[in-house]
Amino acid sequence: MDTVTAPGLIAGSLTTLSFAPQVVRAWRTRSTADLSFAMLVVFLAGVLLWLAYGMVKEDVAVVAVNIVTAVLIGLILSLKTRNG
Repeated sequence: MDTVTAPGLIAGSLTTLSFAPQVVRAWRTRSTADLSFAMLVVFLAGVLLWLAYGMVKEDVAVVAVNIVTAVLIGLILSLKTRNG
C-alpha cells in the first residue's frame, strides 16, 4: 500500500463508519421517522457514482469505502421502507 492509498482508506473508513451509529440506532429502535427518504436516495446516488468513479480509476480506497457505505445506506433504506 502506498502513501497515497493509506490516507484515502483511513479517511474513507472514518466517513463510512460515521454512518454506522445511525444504522445501529435505526435497527434497534426500528424507527427511521427522523431520516429523510429523499436525502438517503440522493446520498446513495452520490455513493454509487463515487463507486463507479473508483472502479474506472481503479482506486481501491474509493471502491472499498463506497461499497460499504452503499450497504449501510441500503440497510437504512430497507428499514425506512419497512418501518416508516
